[in-house]
Amino acid sequence: MSRMAAGGFFGWTVVWAAFTLAICGWGLGFYGPPIFLHVIHETRGWPLGLIAAGITAHYLAGAAAVANLPRLHARFGLKRVTRAGALALGLGIVGWSLAAAPWQLFIAAIVSGLGWATLGAAAVNALVAPWFVRGRPSALAMAYNGASVGGIIMSPLWVLSIQALGFPLATTVIAAVVITTLWVLAGHVFAHSPASLDQRPDGDAADALPAPPSARAAAPLPAEALWRDRRFRTLAGATALGLFAQTGLLAHLFSLIVPALGEVKAGIAMTCATLAAVTGRSLLAAVMPREADRRLIAAASYAVQVVGCGAFLLSHGSEPWLIWTGVALFGLGIGNVVYLPPLIAQTEFANPDVPRVVALTVALGQALYAFAPAAFGLLREALPAGTGPGDAPAVHALSAAVFIAAIVTLLVGRRPHQ
Repeated sequence: MSRMAAGGFFGWTVVWAAFTLAICGWGLGFYGPPIFLHVIHETRGWPLGLIAAGITAHYLAGAAAVANLPRLHARFGLKRVTRAGALALGLGIVGWSLAAAPWQLFIAAIVSGLGWATLGAAAVNALVAPWFVRGRPSALAMAYNGASVGGIIMSPLWVLSIQALGFPLATTVIAAVVITTLWVLAGHVFAHSPASLDQRPDGDAADALPAPPSARAAAPLPAEALWRDRRFRTLAGATALGLFAQTGLLAHLFSLIVPALGEVKAGIAMTCATLAAVTGRSLLAAVMPREADRRLIAAASYAVQVVGCGAFLLSHGSEPWLIWTGVALFGLGIGNVVYLPPLIAQTEFANPDVPRVVALTVALGQALYAFAPAAFGLLREALPAGTGPGDAPAVHALSAAVFIAAIVTLLVGRRPHQ
């Protein structure tokens, strides 16, 4: 046994490395583009719609790549794919800052999107899942919390660094740090598997029981059969609906609460929503029973967000206490939209199918939510506001309706004995 394995269970080292990867991946690939939109509009004078289309191209390229992520991991290995993704995301982000014409922006967006796919939700699951079975809910919760921390750290860091260094230099410095960090982690952490270190999932001894009964009992599905499987269709559909509602509302939430709270408190509210996401995900990991019906838990999480949308709706954009209530309730479910689908897949599909199910679920969700900000923006323009500038009843009603549709889709896919 290697010295690394002799020092203890290596799985928790992988979790913290995946946590760091999530900070970098979401910090550049998810929280960066909205800030770049403002900077490029101010410095280039290009139309917002054009730049927003570049962001959509970024997400769509990522969706296409993440659908094939299990094949890439199987062929090239986690280390090589992670390193290549870090390079692509870093170089793509620098390309955003150097684009002198719209066509150059779109090329940079496609490159960054391809890199973001290898550092997102499906990648985190692929890194952590081989090391945990019983402890997967807690391990994934810790790793996915890096996505939320990425928003807390990277959003203000992008703003401050661009102000201090300028757009090209800021992207170059941050990209270099991210590439170096992930290059080292890929070589020293992600290159190892339980088998290579003579370890078992959860750090169990050799005679310990394997996976939970539900995962063991499921039969592997042929590639074409997955698309006909009701469990997969409903899981992917519900996830896509939840991400669409969540991303659309988040894209407009700041501008909707500024009239009542002011810019400073509205910024604090957005940070509180992110902190609520960490809290909701961590609490769920701590209290969720091992044999719980994870579809019901996901439906309950969406229901909390529906109540949050109701609070926004009742606030009419002018009642601060209802707005803060909405932020808290909506925020509690933000992290679970990405966190729970891999755990549902773990209990409903055979182990060889889980990476493919998670990757395709993430890909379909990303392909749909790429259009959410624009769709919600068109809704705000098409339908009149309510009693004040922050009152957008159609936006909150649409969010609640889509979340309810996600709940129904999840419940339709439950197995008969559930």
